[in-house]
Amino acid sequence: MPKRHQTVTSADDKTPMTEADFLNFDGPQPCPMPDLDITSPARFHNRELSWLGFNWRVLEEAENLDVPLLERLRFLSISATNLDEFYTVRVAGLRALAREGNTSPAIDGLTPAAQLLLINEDARKLMAHQQVVFATLRDEMRAAGLSILSRRELTDADRGYLGEVFLNKVFPVLSPLAIDPAHPFPFIPNMGFSLALTLERKRDRRSLQALLPIPHQIDRFVPLPSPRGQHRFLPLEELLLLHIDRLFPGYRAVGTCTFRVLRDSDLEVEEEAEDLVREFETALKRRRRGEVVRLKISARAPTELKRVIEQELQVRGDEVIEVDGIIGISALSELVIDARPDLLWPQFTPRVPERVQDHDGDMFAAIRQKDMLLHHPYETFDMVVRFLHQAAHDPDVVAIKQTLYRTSKNSPIVEALCEAAEEGKSVTALVELKARFDEAANIHQSRRLERSGAHVVYGFVDWKTHAKISTVVRREGDNLVTYTHFGTGNYHPITARIYTDLSFFTCDVTLGRDATKVFNYLSGYALPERLDKLSISPHWMKTDLIARIEAEADHAHAGRPARIWAKMNSLIEPEVIDALYAASAAGVKIDLVIRGICGLRPGIAGLSDNIRVKSIIGRFLEHSRIVCFGNGHGLPHDEATVFISSADWMSRNLNRRVETLVQIENPTVKAQIVRQIMAANLADVVQSWVMQPDGQFRRARRPAVGTPFNCHQFFMDNPSLSGRGSAGAADVPELTHAATPGLARPSADVDVPASRRP
Repeated sequence: MPKRHQTVTSADDKTPMTEADFLNFDGPQPCPMPDLDITSPARFHNRELSWLGFNWRVLEEAENLDVPLLERLRFLSISATNLDEFYTVRVAGLRALAREGNTSPAIDGLTPAAQLLLINEDARKLMAHQQVVFATLRDEMRAAGLSILSRRELTDADRGYLGEVFLNKVFPVLSPLAIDPAHPFPFIPNMGFSLALTLERKRDRRSLQALLPIPHQIDRFVPLPSPRGQHRFLPLEELLLLHIDRLFPGYRAVGTCTFRVLRDSDLEVEEEAEDLVREFETALKRRRRGEVVRLKISARAPTELKRVIEQELQVRGDEVIEVDGIIGISALSELVIDARPDLLWPQFTPRVPERVQDHDGDMFAAIRQKDMLLHHPYETFDMVVRFLHQAAHDPDVVAIKQTLYRTSKNSPIVEALCEAAEEGKSVTALVELKARFDEAANIHQSRRLERSGAHVVYGFVDWKTHAKISTVVRREGDNLVTYTHFGTGNYHPITARIYTDLSFFTCDVTLGRDATKVFNYLSGYALPERLDKLSISPHWMKTDLIARIEAEADHAHAGRPARIWAKMNSLIEPEVIDALYAASAAGVKIDLVIRGICGLRPGIAGLSDNIRVKSIIGRFLEHSRIVCFGNGHGLPHDEATVFISSADWMSRNLNRRVETLVQIENPTVKAQIVRQIMAANLADVVQSWVMQPDGQFRRARRPAVGTPFNCHQFFMDNPSLSGRGSAGAADVPELTHAATPGLARPSADVDVPASRRP
C-alpha cells in the first residue's frame, strides 16, 4: 500500500506555525515576462486552456502514489468524464462559432478557431496520457488481485459461465445491425458506444459490414467467478466478440473496432415559449441528435470500416481521435469496488454537530441558540434534510420556500417539500429547468411537487437561478419567525458526500426578510429596491465585489493592512480580474484558492506581484465560495468582512444568473470561515498546486521538516467552531495558532517537473 500522509493536529512534536509564518505572503516570485504587454488581452489566461490544465491536475492525481489504488482509478475515470462534458458543451460551442465564421476574440484575444487549435493539441496529449496512466494502473491492479482480462485469457470454465451471462443478461437487449443499402447507418446517440464489424460468411466468404450498438443499461465490465481475494473482469466488447456467432450465425469476424460518439449537448430554448416545461422536453430531444463533435475510434480499425463510420457520422479529420487502448475510460469507475476497502480511502463518517445533539436533534432550537455553519461533507448534509423534514411535520410551520438547481433522483429534499404541501403548508419551489444535464430530472421533480400541491415556479427564461436558499416560516407566540438556509452548493445529498460546501443556518430577521424578497423576485419578477445583508446577481453582486476590492486598495494606499482571501471554483470575469490587478498594484496581498478555471495571471511584475493562486485537488471536490476582506485590519482578523456565495467569479454567474452573496456577521461563524476553513486551505501543501504566471500549475513543495499539512484530513479530524455544543472539547483548533508546518516559500513552493505531459 502507498504510504499516506499524516496530518498535524497538535503541537506536541512539531514546530508550530507562528502568526508571522501564516501571514507571510507566498507564491511564485514576481516574473518580469518581458514579452507580455500588461495592458493587452494577454494579461488574461484563456478559459478553455485553463480548464484543460485543471483536468491535467485531476489526471495527475491518478499517478499520485499517496492516493489509494482504486481512488487513483476513480481520478482517471473523472478526468475522462470531465473531458467528455467539456467537448459536448464548450468545444461544441466554439466549433459552431468557428464554422459560422465568427472571429470575435475571447478576453485573452484568441478567436474561436485559434482556441480550437490549441484545445485540440492539448486535449490529444491528455487523452494519450490517459491511456498511459490506465496501462500503469492496470498492471498495479493485477498485482493487487484485480484483473481486467482479454478473451484470450479466459479458461474453459470462464467461457461456460460467460455463455450463460451473454444469453441471459446481454443478448436480449442487443440489436445487431447490418450496414448496406437496405439497412442505413443507424443513429448513434450522444455518448453512444458501438462495436463495428467486418464479417465474412463462412460458406461463400461473402463480406458484410455490421454495427452493434451497446446499450448504456449494460455494465461495461462483466465480473467473473474468481478465487478468494481475487477479482476478475472482462470488458463487455470482449464478451460480444466472444459470441459473434450467436449474433451473426454463419459469419466470422475478419475485422473489428469500437467507437464512441460525442454530440453537441447545448440546449437552445425559445425565449417566448408559452410552456417552458414542454419547450425543454423538446430541446432535450434535439440535444440527443446534436451534431457529432468528437469520434473516438480504435487505432488500427479496418480502413473501409473506419471510412464508412466517419462518412456516416459526418466528422472531419480533426474531430477523430484514434485510441490505442481502451475507449470509454469514464466507465472505469465501475471497477472502484467496495469489496476492496484496502484500496480505497479509509472510511469516513460525517459528524452530527454537537449543538444539534444538545437540542435532541431539533434544528430550530439549535438555530435559535445562534447562527450555525456546517462544513460538508465533514458535517453531515442530513442536517439540511432534517431541517426541511422537521419543517414539513411541525404544526407551527406555515410556509416553506426552496430553490432547486440540482438534486438527487429520489430526493429527500423534494420528498419533504411534498409532505409539507400535503399537510397543508404553503410550499413554493423554484425549480431551475436550465441546470445542464439535469433538465429532465428537474422536469420530473417539478411535476411531482405540483401533484403534491406545491407552487412551482421556474424563474427567468434568459437567466439561470443558481442561488441556494431555503426559508421556513414558523409561528412562535404572536410572531412569525423566518429560519433561513443559505448554501454554496446544491441541495443534492449524494454529491454532498464528496463536495466541500457550506450550509449557513440563521433566524436573523434581516437575512430572512432579504431571502423572502429574493423569492418574491423569482416568482413575481418584482426586483426589490435594495437588500440589506444580501447582494444578488445579475444586479448588484459584481458592483459590490469590485467596490469591496477597491476599498481594500484604499486601505493599502492609506498605509493600513490590506488583504483579500477568496475561494471559488472559477475566476474569469475580466472586470473583477482587473480590479484585483489594481488592488495588487496598490499593495493589497491577495490569496486565491481556485479549484478549476483561472483567467488571472499571478506573480507578474507590475501587474500581479501581490497575488498568489493555488488549486486544491484531493479526496473531496472543493466547491465552496468564500471571500474575506481585511477591512483595514489585514487577515485573519475579527473585524474582517466575510461573505459566502453561490457564485463563482465568472461572467455567466455575475451577469447572467441569479446568485447570492451573503454577509456573515456572527463572530463564531466568521472565525470558523477565516481561522479554520480559509486558513486550512491556505496552509495545505499535500493537495495543493500553485499557479505560475504562464498559467501552468506546479505541485506545492512540502516542507523539509515536519509533517506536511493536509486540509481535508484536518477537517475530518476537527469539529467546526460554530457547531460546538456543551460536550465540545476544550478548543477546536484555529489554524492561525495550530501546529502546522510553515507555508511553502515564494520561489521554492513548486516541485519540478510540472506534469508528465508528453
